[in-house]
Amino acid sequence: MDLRQLRYFAAVARERNFTRAAQALNIAQPPLSRQIQLLEEELGVALIIRSSRPIRLTDAGRLFYEQALQVLGRVDQMKDATRRVGANRNRLLSIGFVASTLYGGLPLLVRKLRQNAPELDIQLLEMLSIQQIPALKEGRIDLGFGRLLHNDPNVTSTVLREERLVAALPRRTALAGETGPLALADLTGQKLIVYPKEPRPSYADQVLALLQDRLVQPAEVLEVREIQTALGLVAAESGICIIPSSARQMRSDVEYRLIGDPGALSPVILNHRAGDSSRYLAMVKALIGDMYAENPAWLEANNLPRRP
Repeated sequence: MDLRQLRYFAAVARERNFTRAAQALNIAQPPLSRQIQLLEEELGVALIIRSSRPIRLTDAGRLFYEQALQVLGRVDQMKDATRRVGANRNRLLSIGFVASTLYGGLPLLVRKLRQNAPELDIQLLEMLSIQQIPALKEGRIDLGFGRLLHNDPNVTSTVLREERLVAALPRRTALAGETGPLALADLTGQKLIVYPKEPRPSYADQVLALLQDRLVQPAEVLEVREIQTALGLVAAESGICIIPSSARQMRSDVEYRLIGDPGALSPVILNHRAGDSSRYLAMVKALIGDMYAENPAWLEANNLPRRP
């Protein structure tokens, strides 16, 4: 499968006609039909119902069309960003982040950064904490906001704050009906949902280590890939999930209770290459300091004071 085949399929799906798609692509119809056939053979499913007029997409074809548009759109964005940077019109700053930081200060930081450095082309890449370390060393990102401490001497890490943890609870449970902080011991015998499933170590291991230290034994541990899936399963009454408190904004159809244990914390960590002395890194650190000095409501509600 290659980008040419994706573009060919997208044209056929858009035009609902092989002849018109071939004209739009400025190619002959036989090679277009052959490429779509090869694509279907590789996938092992039919994408197009050819017997109808106009042609229709199968269920698999509709899904593939949606995904193809996303891939092609991303490729176009990559081209534009690369050309801008290559023409020295923009300086690229790539920031890796774990999903939960989107519900804390990251969006505000990015807005302030764009205001203070309009020449920057800021690229935001969602990646797990453990993925940020090699991405920094390989130059794929310039900064990372994660939650996992490491010991790699090539990457400098600064703990920006400690964020309190909360339990996301299905609404129709006894624990959800109570108020006040939740004791970790109350999770004994409960079905626990953790994320991410892989790669490890990860935030999931932080949660499991916290419970192990407190001798809390869940009845079952279900591992899922991402926080959105975990909270969706909580809403479906499939278990309980421990999340950073700022992520409470993600869903309103579950109940949240702060965990009372003083050690139930998750750090928010700024990672960058050791020895990086760029003015943009200095700007990011200064903006973060300004944001915290303003003590916004999200910071006061979700976090403890920064470490010295």
